[in-house]
Amino acid sequence: MSWFAQQLLNWHRESGRKDLPWQQDISPYRVWVSEIMLQQTQVSTVIDYYLRFMRRFPKVDDLAAAPIDEVLHYWTGLGYYARARNLHKAAKTVVETHAGQLPTSQTALESLPGIGRSTAGAIRAISMGQSAAILDGNVKRVLTRFHAIPGYPGDTKVNQLLWTKAQEHTPEQDAGTYCQAIMDLGATLCTRRRYACATCPVQSRCAAFESGEVARYPESKPKRVKPVAQARFYVVTLPDGTTLLEKKPPSGIWGGLWTPPERPADCTIEQFLATIGSDQQALTRQHVGPVFRHTFTHYHLDIEPVYLYLSHAPQAITDIDQHRWVQPDNIGRGNEAIGLSAPAVKLLASLKEPFKT
Repeated sequence: MSWFAQQLLNWHRESGRKDLPWQQDISPYRVWVSEIMLQQTQVSTVIDYYLRFMRRFPKVDDLAAAPIDEVLHYWTGLGYYARARNLHKAAKTVVETHAGQLPTSQTALESLPGIGRSTAGAIRAISMGQSAAILDGNVKRVLTRFHAIPGYPGDTKVNQLLWTKAQEHTPEQDAGTYCQAIMDLGATLCTRRRYACATCPVQSRCAAFESGEVARYPESKPKRVKPVAQARFYVVTLPDGTTLLEKKPPSGIWGGLWTPPERPADCTIEQFLATIGSDQQALTRQHVGPVFRHTFTHYHLDIEPVYLYLSHAPQAITDIDQHRWVQPDNIGRGNEAIGLSAPAVKLLASLKEPFKT
């Protein structure tokens, strides 16, 4: 076992976190769900989502049997919804092809939707007792600092070097504890902006600490100016308070989520009403709210909300698979357990009080 691994195991035994929800009743399924949720999301944010998700879907069979709308409902607010869609697809595959048990090999795990090399390694190491390397964001940060590895970790050559280092440090025995230890170190002591070198168990051999350049690592991705797109979201409400939602296509941005109808920024109210089979006579009130911005990984979306109040529902809205009228306060109950896009959550909440201009 390397000096690095031994120091981390010693530190974790004394100071590491051991009370996180996914560290209790460890199983391949529970570890898998936690690893997917923790991708690009902080532990503090994930805990409540994980607890709610596991109460509703305690076993892979429960997840596989659930409708995707309900799965997305329990994911609403966590972001990166492709994770939830892939989790659901993979659960179905596990039940249908692997008799409800996650496969035990790296290759078979990676063949499941949404499971990459690091996630498969974490499942194998933490829940199956196998020696398998991981390389999530926290691990990359620790290794780039310990070895003073220059360059952006997302670059192919840098990433390959980090995998080599990750494999070199992963012990044959107790790899599961080691994986939790190095992730824990990156999440608590060796964070992006607040690093506690004085209490770090590997500080004495850390190359970044020795050179006084801890803040340099890991190097950031070269910045690019994000393009800006515009759209109008039509918030259509009936006298009884029900609001119209449309379901996004299963893939792409907000895939499978429900949102107020989105249209191009130049779509007029008259044009929109025509698309849903309504007309000006049914329109009792209208209001255009202030533009707000939603930021994705690769671009910004400036959203202009348009509030329309109709005297009656348009007869053209008949496709219940793609459209539905909902009571905003009932979302999450019974048949209204659906996944919402982030703008949808904001826009539905704004119906309770006038949008400030």
